[in-house]
Amino acid sequence: MRLSKKNTALKILFVASEASPFVKVGGLGEVMYSLPKALREIGHDARVMIPKYSSIDSAKFPMTVVKEGLLVPKGVVGGLSENDQMICNVKKFLDPDNGHAVTYLLENEEYYEQRGSVYGYDVDPMRWALLSRGALEFVRTNNDEWRPDVIVASDWQGGLIPNYIKTVYKDDSILSKIATAFSIHNLYFQGMFDHRFVSEMDYDDGQSEIPSIGDPKMSKMNFMRRGIRYADVINTVSPNYAREITTSEYGELLDNLLQERRSHLFGILNGINYDAYNPETDSYINFKYNAKNLKERAKNKEILRQKFNLPQVNNKFIIGIVSRLSEQKGLDVLMEAIEPMLNNFDFEMVVVGQGDSKYMSFFTDLEKKYPSIKTHLSYDAILPRFVFAGADAILIPSKFEPCGLTQMEAMRYGCVPIVRKTGGLADSVEDYNPTKQTGTGFVFEKFDKFALFGTMIRVLETYKYPKFWEGIQKRAMSANFSWTNSAKEYAEIFKKAIDFNLQSKKPQ
Repeated sequence: MRLSKKNTALKILFVASEASPFVKVGGLGEVMYSLPKALREIGHDARVMIPKYSSIDSAKFPMTVVKEGLLVPKGVVGGLSENDQMICNVKKFLDPDNGHAVTYLLENEEYYEQRGSVYGYDVDPMRWALLSRGALEFVRTNNDEWRPDVIVASDWQGGLIPNYIKTVYKDDSILSKIATAFSIHNLYFQGMFDHRFVSEMDYDDGQSEIPSIGDPKMSKMNFMRRGIRYADVINTVSPNYAREITTSEYGELLDNLLQERRSHLFGILNGINYDAYNPETDSYINFKYNAKNLKERAKNKEILRQKFNLPQVNNKFIIGIVSRLSEQKGLDVLMEAIEPMLNNFDFEMVVVGQGDSKYMSFFTDLEKKYPSIKTHLSYDAILPRFVFAGADAILIPSKFEPCGLTQMEAMRYGCVPIVRKTGGLADSVEDYNPTKQTGTGFVFEKFDKFALFGTMIRVLETYKYPKFWEGIQKRAMSANFSWTNSAKEYAEIFKKAIDFNLQSKKPQ
């Protein structure tokens, strides 16, 4: 469908493995709530489709059946006997607290009802293939329901959607007209295998026929490669990450393909929920404040000390870490630098997060050795807000970071970010310039302990000048990371997807 200049409202279907408030494991779940909401607020009809996991509370989210007995073919070719297809239902939830936003839920006994968790099953490739094809069959066959102009497939779990449309459904009178966008939240995850160690026999070039759902061969497929190859547009969650992944350093062995598709590749910085993260109204923090009233913020620093049993030392510098504890987050650099830092500088650190045992053990041992280090090494949805509202700085030394939300959330609370110049961190944090008195945080480039150590010197020296430090805080708090700005950019690339899809059908 070509959009006229007078009618630019789009119908957009997001298909994903998770979406808040139904089920949220990571940042994707938050994006699948906030981005469609922001698109609706600027006039588009954005809807979401996820699996109906058994863990989703039907009493809390009352649903109606909109498609009963949806037949989903398992294979690309062959008959449609009972053994060749799966039976699903599609339910619909209208959110009364979110403008009656529409969410579709694909119900299947074998792949979703019997497996309540989102991830972690051997049959995950089959589960996401079913979601992909089930969403397409629902759109294609349900004449009484709404049909999108664009389908947005998220991460490797949605990589087969563009593949199916451009191959299996290339002649379908309905689906062939629908444009696709493939959204990369993290290129590192490409399927249920280690993409860096694939035998020649198991290598997936992304162009061979898709195996039948249930075929073990599906576990060896690179869903990410297929999404990139076949989508009308590809987007990542920050402009800098979009550039980085076309290089061998960050491209995770897909850089050549991404270079080929560079003209269809876009980067848009994610936003944050300004209603949820607002120090003036946050019900979890003890003392409310804004950029004009930072003295109230200082009281939250004392609350943070109490929460973590830190000594009641007047105004000692506190660094916060709120993170998944993994190699991606740059913790190896911190492990090399932290003891020299502690032996040379006077500061405290609080750590909130969980993850790999290597890092969990490191922080546990560090806490035993240094009274100025305190940790909470398990998931906690509320504690990060106390860190944002009370710590002086947030440390994010990531090895790579597609977007990152932690730095944006912290900045909203006047917690100054210390970040490595990569991905969305580079797009969202401006390095402090003491001459011009500009910048919203502290940025280092090289991924080594010396760069981090040198940046810490800059941070602690600047903190000695309250007026300059307060200026950084105020600029960080005034930075605009609202979803409204991001949603406008997304709408533009969705229009490009429609144009690209139309162009692909013209005779060459």
